[in-house]
Amino acid sequence: MPNATFGGGCFWCTEAAFKQLDGVESVTSGYAGGHADDPTYREVCSGDTGHAEVIQVTYDDETLEFADLLEVFFTVHDPTQLNRQGPDVGTQYRSIILSHDDEQHRQAEAYIEAVDEEYDDEVVTELTELETFYRAEEKHQDYFEKNPNDAYCQMHASPKVEKVREKFQDNLQQA
Repeated sequence: MPNATFGGGCFWCTEAAFKQLDGVESVTSGYAGGHADDPTYREVCSGDTGHAEVIQVTYDDETLEFADLLEVFFTVHDPTQLNRQGPDVGTQYRSIILSHDDEQHRQAEAYIEAVDEEYDDEVVTELTELETFYRAEEKHQDYFEKNPNDAYCQMHASPKVEKVREKFQDNLQQA
Protein backbone atom coordinates (compact mmCIF):
# COMPACT_ATOMS: atom_id res chain seq x y z
CA MET A 1 0.00 0.00 0.00
CA PRO A 2 1.23 3.51 -0.72
CA ASN A 3 2.25 6.08 1.87
CA ALA A 4 1.82 9.84 2.03
CA THR A 5 3.66 12.11 4.46
CA PHE A 6 2.34 15.46 5.66
CA GLY A 7 3.22 18.03 8.30
CA GLY A 8 0.59 20.54 9.31
CA GLY A 9 1.33 21.51 12.89
CA CYS A 10 1.16 19.17 15.85
CA PHE A 11 1.13 15.56 14.70
CA TRP A 12 -1.42 14.61 17.36
CA CYS A 13 -4.02 16.72 15.56
CA THR A 14 -3.31 15.69 11.99
CA GLU A 15 -3.03 12.02 12.97
CA ALA A 16 -6.46 12.10 14.63
CA ALA A 17 -8.06 13.79 11.60
CA PHE A 18 -6.68 11.36 9.01
CA LYS A 19 -7.63 8.31 11.09
CA GLN A 20 -11.28 9.15 10.44
CA LEU A 21 -11.07 8.24 6.75
CA ASP A 22 -12.16 4.99 5.16
CA GLY A 23 -9.22 3.60 3.24
CA VAL A 24 -6.62 4.83 5.72
CA GLU A 25 -4.91 1.70 6.96
CA SER A 26 -2.62 3.41 9.46
CA VAL A 27 -1.29 6.79 10.52
CA THR A 28 2.11 7.05 12.19
CA SER A 29 3.39 10.18 13.89
CA GLY A 30 7.02 11.04 13.29
CA TYR A 31 9.65 13.46 12.11
CA ALA A 32 11.01 14.26 8.65
CA GLY A 33 12.58 17.00 6.60
CA GLY A 34 15.56 17.68 8.84
CA HIS A 35 19.25 16.94 9.09
CA ALA A 36 19.71 15.03 12.36
CA ASP A 37 19.65 11.24 12.50
CA ASP A 38 16.96 9.57 14.64
CA PRO A 39 15.81 12.71 16.47
CA THR A 40 13.78 12.67 19.68
CA TYR A 41 10.67 14.73 20.38
CA ARG A 42 12.66 17.03 22.68
CA GLU A 43 15.31 17.58 19.97
CA VAL A 44 12.70 18.29 17.28
CA CYS A 45 10.86 20.70 19.61
CA SER A 46 14.09 22.65 20.12
CA GLY A 47 13.98 23.56 16.42
CA ASP A 48 17.64 22.60 16.01
CA THR A 49 17.17 19.39 13.95
CA GLY A 50 15.31 20.98 11.03
CA HIS A 51 12.64 18.28 11.25
CA ALA A 52 8.91 18.88 11.13
CA GLU A 53 6.35 16.95 13.13
CA VAL A 54 4.69 14.85 10.42
CA ILE A 55 2.34 11.96 9.91
CA GLN A 56 2.83 9.09 7.53
CA VAL A 57 -0.45 7.78 6.15
CA THR A 58 -0.64 4.27 4.71
CA TYR A 59 -3.72 4.06 2.54
CA ASP A 60 -5.65 1.78 0.24
CA ASP A 61 -5.43 3.43 -3.18
CA GLU A 62 -8.49 1.46 -4.30
CA THR A 63 -10.51 3.47 -1.76
CA LEU A 64 -8.61 6.77 -1.53
CA GLU A 65 -6.47 8.62 -4.00
CA PHE A 66 -3.52 10.82 -3.12
CA ALA A 67 -5.62 13.79 -4.29
CA ASP A 68 -8.20 12.93 -1.59
CA LEU A 69 -5.48 13.01 1.05
CA LEU A 70 -4.30 16.40 -0.23
CA GLU A 71 -7.83 17.75 0.14
CA VAL A 72 -8.01 16.53 3.74
CA PHE A 73 -4.55 17.93 4.51
CA PHE A 74 -5.50 21.39 3.27
CA THR A 75 -8.80 21.18 5.18
CA VAL A 76 -7.26 20.48 8.59
CA HIS A 77 -4.54 23.13 8.71
CA ASP A 78 -3.82 26.67 7.56
CA PRO A 79 -1.24 26.46 4.78
CA THR A 80 -0.65 30.23 4.88
CA GLN A 81 0.90 30.24 8.34
CA LEU A 82 4.69 30.19 8.12
CA ASN A 83 6.32 27.95 10.73
CA ARG A 84 3.27 27.71 12.95
CA GLN A 85 -0.19 26.27 13.38
CA GLY A 86 -2.40 27.84 16.01
CA PRO A 87 -0.49 28.04 19.30
CA ASP A 88 2.42 25.91 18.04
CA VAL A 89 5.28 28.04 16.74
CA GLY A 90 8.56 26.96 15.15
CA THR A 91 9.85 25.32 12.01
CA GLN A 92 8.88 21.93 13.44
CA TYR A 93 5.23 22.96 12.93
CA ARG A 94 5.61 24.11 9.33
CA SER A 95 3.25 23.11 6.55
CA ILE A 96 5.06 20.47 4.50
CA ILE A 97 4.34 17.70 2.02
CA LEU A 98 7.09 15.11 1.66
CA SER A 99 6.52 13.29 -1.62
CA HIS A 100 7.28 9.59 -1.99
CA ASP A 101 7.60 9.64 -5.78
CA ASP A 102 7.46 11.89 -8.84
CA GLU A 103 3.70 11.45 -9.28
CA GLN A 104 2.94 12.54 -5.70
CA HIS A 105 5.27 15.50 -6.17
CA ARG A 106 3.55 16.51 -9.40
CA GLN A 107 0.07 16.19 -7.90
CA ALA A 108 1.01 18.12 -4.76
CA GLU A 109 2.63 20.88 -6.78
CA ALA A 110 -0.51 21.25 -8.93
CA TYR A 111 -2.76 21.15 -5.86
CA ILE A 112 -0.75 23.85 -4.07
CA GLU A 113 -0.87 26.05 -7.15
CA ALA A 114 -4.66 25.60 -7.46
CA VAL A 115 -5.46 26.07 -3.77
CA ASP A 116 -3.22 29.15 -3.48
CA GLU A 117 -5.87 31.14 -5.34
CA GLU A 118 -8.43 30.35 -2.61
CA TYR A 119 -6.50 32.18 0.12
CA ASP A 120 -5.95 35.89 0.71
CA ASP A 121 -2.41 35.14 1.89
CA GLU A 122 0.19 33.09 0.03
CA VAL A 123 0.28 29.35 0.62
CA VAL A 124 3.65 28.61 2.23
CA THR A 125 3.43 24.80 2.21
CA GLU A 126 6.86 23.36 1.55
CA LEU A 127 7.05 20.55 -0.99
CA THR A 128 10.06 18.29 -0.96
CA GLU A 129 11.01 14.67 -1.51
CA LEU A 130 10.91 12.43 1.55
CA GLU A 131 14.39 11.30 2.46
CA THR A 132 13.89 9.63 5.83
CA PHE A 133 10.88 9.25 8.09
CA TYR A 134 11.59 8.74 11.79
CA ARG A 135 8.80 7.23 13.86
CA ALA A 136 8.01 9.31 16.95
CA GLU A 137 8.17 7.83 20.41
CA GLU A 138 5.33 5.45 21.33
CA LYS A 139 3.64 7.93 23.68
CA HIS A 140 2.95 10.14 20.63
CA GLN A 141 1.26 7.38 18.60
CA ASP A 142 -2.57 7.46 18.72
CA TYR A 143 -2.29 10.32 21.21
CA PHE A 144 -5.79 11.69 20.67
CA GLU A 145 -7.36 8.24 21.04
CA LYS A 146 -5.40 7.60 24.24
CA ASN A 147 -6.00 11.10 25.67
CA PRO A 148 -9.38 12.33 24.42
CA ASN A 149 -9.90 14.57 27.45
CA ASP A 150 -6.49 16.25 27.22
CA ALA A 151 -7.08 20.02 27.11
CA TYR A 152 -4.79 20.51 24.10
CA CYS A 153 -6.60 17.75 22.20
CA GLN A 154 -9.99 19.18 23.06
CA MET A 155 -9.00 22.65 21.86
CA HIS A 156 -7.01 21.70 18.75
CA ALA A 157 -7.46 18.07 17.66
CA SER A 158 -11.21 17.75 18.26
CA PRO A 159 -12.15 20.60 15.89
CA LYS A 160 -10.00 19.05 13.14
CA VAL A 161 -11.62 15.65 13.66
CA GLU A 162 -15.08 17.24 13.54
CA LYS A 163 -14.20 19.16 10.38
CA VAL A 164 -13.16 15.92 8.67
CA ARG A 165 -16.28 14.11 9.90
CA GLU A 166 -18.46 16.91 8.56
CA LYS A 167 -16.77 17.61 5.23
CA PHE A 168 -15.90 14.01 4.32
CA GLN A 169 -18.90 12.20 5.83
CA ASP A 170 -19.25 9.94 2.78
CA ASN A 171 -15.68 8.73 3.27
CA LEU A 172 -15.48 7.91 6.99
CA GLN A 173 -14.33 4.75 8.74
CA GLN A 174 -17.25 2.66 9.96
CA ALA A 175 -17.41 2.57 13.75
